[in-house]
This record gives sequence, structure tokens and C-alpha cells, in this order.
Amino acid sequence: MIYDIPEVRDGEQVAIAQVEALRRQLKFYLAEPRRWIGSVRRVLAARAIQGSNSIEGYDVSMEDALAAIEGDHPIEARREDWQAVTGYRRAMTYVLQLAQDRYFAYSAAVIRSLHFIMTEYALSAGPGLWRPGGIWIRNEASGDVVYEGPDAEAVPDLIEELVKQLAIEDDAPAMVRASMTHLNLAMIHPFRDGNGRMARCLQTLVLAREGILAPEFASIEEYLGSNTQAYYDVLAEVGQGQWNPQHNARPWVRFCLRAHYVQATSVLRRVRESERIWGELEVLIAQHKLTDRTLVALFDATLGLRIRNSSYRAALEAGGEAISNQVATIDLRSMVRAGLMEQKGQKRGTFYIAAEPLREIRSRLTAGRQPIDTSRLFEPAAIPSDASPSAPELPFEQSPNDQQD
Repeated sequence: MIYDIPEVRDGEQVAIAQVEALRRQLKFYLAEPRRWIGSVRRVLAARAIQGSNSIEGYDVSMEDALAAIEGDHPIEARREDWQAVTGYRRAMTYVLQLAQDRYFAYSAAVIRSLHFIMTEYALSAGPGLWRPGGIWIRNEASGDVVYEGPDAEAVPDLIEELVKQLAIEDDAPAMVRASMTHLNLAMIHPFRDGNGRMARCLQTLVLAREGILAPEFASIEEYLGSNTQAYYDVLAEVGQGQWNPQHNARPWVRFCLRAHYVQATSVLRRVRESERIWGELEVLIAQHKLTDRTLVALFDATLGLRIRNSSYRAALEAGGEAISNQVATIDLRSMVRAGLMEQKGQKRGTFYIAAEPLREIRSRLTAGRQPIDTSRLFEPAAIPSDASPSAPELPFEQSPNDQQD
């Protein structure tokens, strides 16, 4: 047997209602074509990839996460980190395709295929193959075993149970079913390596298949990457050291619902701030007589990102506009002359960052932000209307972390 989906109680229904209210507001922004939405989508996808991989110790900058999405070259990522991030990006691209497939069906083959795409760079991970033996997770500091997975011989049958659970038309909300898919795959630990990334990827697939929102706007991977210790703690609380699906999974479900609330609150704030940032940048390029396409570079720089010639071209190409290396150089130099960007480095190491006018925009729009309050998330009185959420939200350039912001 695997972990059953727990009955959704009143407290969980309250939290789900709050998340759904936030997402209805997000859908309002996504319903109409807006030029800046593509830039927000890129950044959210990059943060999800960055967050999910950081949990496993694969650390890359935001610029390199964006480069992975756009097929560009990394600025500074180590080879192993870059391989992990690009493998994860390919798997998530496959998820986006599967989310739209009218003939799609969950299967063990789909799970193994995702794992192969994600880890094919590392043969030691056994890409696409169930683990051949036992598996133990150790505390890196103490060396103690903190979790022991089920016997390898049980893995195929347990995965089949998981597939059947996914195929059943259950009354449980999509967020709850997706969280339980994550939990079961993480606890079964069916592969030699990459189990955490696979569990998070599969959770995003379940959400995407439900059509709640585009995966970039519904994923909680960024939150998990920013709250890694809490993530490990709740898995340890539910697992209690070994495979035992009779344990209570409710703490895990509540953790995921809290993650959805924090992420949705943060994303809604980012979307609203992006609209204002884009509007102010349009005024600036008109004043300085810059081409409209420079908005993409100026927007990224306002968020605190480093802009390269290649990343500027890749971002434009993602939006359907291709320019040459020479034209990109002319554009970037024009932004420097306008006092909106500063040039750093030389030759191939050249990059551009926000100058004072852009830094002022970011500072002004993010001043005075408070932590997101989740203290009443599961209380009946907290059920919101469709008005703006009462909980404070995060600045655009920070990660959603309800513990420290």
C-alpha cells in the first residue's frame, strides 16, 4: 500500500479557498495578452528550476537558470550544477507538453522517462531505471541514517499503486492530490538518485494537468528551495525514519497548502509590480528615444539581473523577435548612454546592470514589504473574498519564504 489521500477537513478547505481566491486574481492578469507577462513567466520558471535544484545542492545563479531556460550558455555555473539544471529544464519542458496532451495517461513509463530526461548526464543515477537495491538517506553532518526506503523488489508494485491513485477521479482538490503524489514518490524513493527532483517535477505535472494555472504560476518549487529545512523536517515527521504509509500525512498536506498560499501571494504581488515596472520603463524609453525591444533588458536589469549580449538576444527570441549580435550591442550601448544601464567587465566577460534610475524604481516599489502572514491560514474566519489578499506580500526580487522575509 502507499500513503492514502487524507480526508480534507474544514481547516484545509479554508486554506484551499484562500489559494483559489489568489489564483482567480492571477487569472485576470493572464487572461489578456500583456507584453510583460512573458518576462514574468521566464523569471518564475527560472526561480522554480533554481529552487528545486538547490535543495539537492545544485546551486546556480538566476542568470544561469534563465540561460538554461533560453538555451544560452552559463555565466558561472559549475559543470555538474549546469548539467543538473539543464536536465531539470528538459524534464519540465516535457511536463509542459504532457500537460496539453489530450491522450495523456499516467504510467510507470512516464515517470521513468521523466527521470531519464532529468538525469541522463549521470549514469551513476541509473537514468530511467528503478534502483536495484536498498536505499538510505543520511544526515550529512552526523552520518546517521534518517530514512530507509522500501525494498527494491517492492518498487514496481508501489509505483503501479501510485499510477492508479493518479488515474482515479478523486474528489480531493488538485493541490492535495498533487502533494500526495510528491510525498509517495519521495518516500518510495524508486531511483538511485534524483528522487527529490522527480517528486517535485511530478507534483508540478499533476497541477499542470489540472489546468489550474500555467506551471510557472502554480509550482511551489521556489518556496521549497527557500524553505529547505522545513521541507526536510515535515518529510521526516511523516516518514519517521522508514517506509510506513500508515503514518499520518496531514502535516505534509498542510505544509504544501501553506507553500501554495505563500507562493500564490508572492506571484500575485510580482505580477502587479511587474505591470507598474513595465509602465515606468515605457516612459523612460520614450524620454530617451530607445527602441521598444529594450524593455526586455531594462525589465530584467530592474529586477537585479545581469544582462549579457547573448541573454538579451535569447530573451527577445523567446518572445518571437530575433536580432543579431551587432544590433544587440548597439541596443545595450544605447541604454548605457541613456544612463539606464552600467557596463561591467570587458570583451567576452562584458555584462550590464541597472543604473540608478532602474535601481530607484525597484527600491521604491519594494520598500516596506512585510513577511507573508500564514498564522490564520487554516482558520475558518480567514476565508477571503475575491478582493486583494490581506496578507502582506514579498518584494519581487526575493524568494517566497514565510520564515524570514
